[in-house]
Amino acid sequence: MKTETSSRAVLDLTKGAPLPLMMRFCLPILLGNLMQQFYNMADAAVVGRIVGTDALAAVGSTGAVTFLVIGFVNGLCAGFAIPAAQAFGAGDRAALRRCAAHILMLGAAFAAILTFVTVASLDWILDIMAFPDEIRGDSRDYLLVIFSGIPATVAYDTLAGLLRAMGNSRTPLYVLMVSTVCNIALDLALVGGLRMGVSGAAAATIASQILSAVICAVYIFRTYPDLLPRRGDMKFSGRVALRLILSGLPMALQYSITAVGSVLIQTAVNGLSTSVIAGVTAANKVQSFVHLPFGTLGVTVSTFIGQNMGAGRYDRVKAGFRCAMWLAVGYSVFMGVFMYFAGSYVSLIFIDRADPRIGELIGIVRIFLRRNCVFYIPLGILIVCRFALQGMEYGVTAMFAGLFEMVARAVVALVFAARWGFDAITYANPAAWVAALFLLVPACLVNFPKAEKKIRPRTESGAPSDPA
Repeated sequence: MKTETSSRAVLDLTKGAPLPLMMRFCLPILLGNLMQQFYNMADAAVVGRIVGTDALAAVGSTGAVTFLVIGFVNGLCAGFAIPAAQAFGAGDRAALRRCAAHILMLGAAFAAILTFVTVASLDWILDIMAFPDEIRGDSRDYLLVIFSGIPATVAYDTLAGLLRAMGNSRTPLYVLMVSTVCNIALDLALVGGLRMGVSGAAAATIASQILSAVICAVYIFRTYPDLLPRRGDMKFSGRVALRLILSGLPMALQYSITAVGSVLIQTAVNGLSTSVIAGVTAANKVQSFVHLPFGTLGVTVSTFIGQNMGAGRYDRVKAGFRCAMWLAVGYSVFMGVFMYFAGSYVSLIFIDRADPRIGELIGIVRIFLRRNCVFYIPLGILIVCRFALQGMEYGVTAMFAGLFEMVARAVVALVFAARWGFDAITYANPAAWVAALFLLVPACLVNFPKAEKKIRPRTESGAPSDPA
């Protein structure tokens, strides 16, 4: 029996042709991710053009640190949503409510812990990453606001994850459209009008995330009775919590382990000139847009596979995986060609044309992007394999792929960058992507048959699986 929520508010991924369903689910998430990138783009563009290139370098140099922390949050909340998606696919209302209740409790606990730890260790982070003196103050101001706003990030990611578990990828898009407009307006007001510098840009981002969380909460309360816990659902269950943690924590650690490698690379970049820091920052801003469809496809794969695992439809699990792989390879080829020839021109969004170093900065961006884009196909394959494993709840295996990425980036940062500087930095991402594939591809070959065996007894008995 499916849930009582209106069919207009959910998308059942267990019925119908996989490719159209995946595209229908994927496109709103992609547009929503674009809205989130507009947060970052607005920060970078306003800071770079109003405050200056050094301020842009300060914000950009914090990217690896924020990815380490916010990536942990994103991964945790995305992992929490997978048991909820399986409960929805199985049509088990009681399990869905228990999942929702425990996701909210665990999310609140992790938010409090992460906020305390990151704010308390902020100066140590700046020291260990060797931030240059000329940008250290701005970097600290920016990170302090972002870390203080972690509860808002957790709140939005948790609620959006629950909506997507129900097949609703449109509402988070509409919410982000509203909050993006709010973010850009606040950027202009706080940075351009009140001259609050990088702190104003960070405050605008957090305020917009608070707005997003509030809207999502109101919408869920009014639209999804199956996500509203009853009194008995709020009683803490170690079994339910453990199931969610085993799904969420490996994905969170996978993001963070990957980010540790990025932190090491950023530390190496911080030891180079301010021009290199600014150039790499601009290149990463451009590349973040390129990576959006990859991440969007990953969320789609994990949700599609999660719902169909819950429904006992292994045939659809395989079909969804194949469709996602074709989409990933096709996009990789198209975007790789575009970035090779036009990526450096896109970076002018973030770089002040009046900067006397403009020629040097554009050259840095061009080299960085061209050496990355020829490896987009391995990146696409990596994303599909990783999130397929997450959807089947083999997250620990996917997490170890993050270790491979971290080791590759660490070798580049600690060994090769010391000798070849910027040239070595440009190959850090490709090295990490290729290294992860050495684990993920064999892991998929081994774990897909295991997934079939796991759901076959349930399918034969006709009983839905209780994700709790």
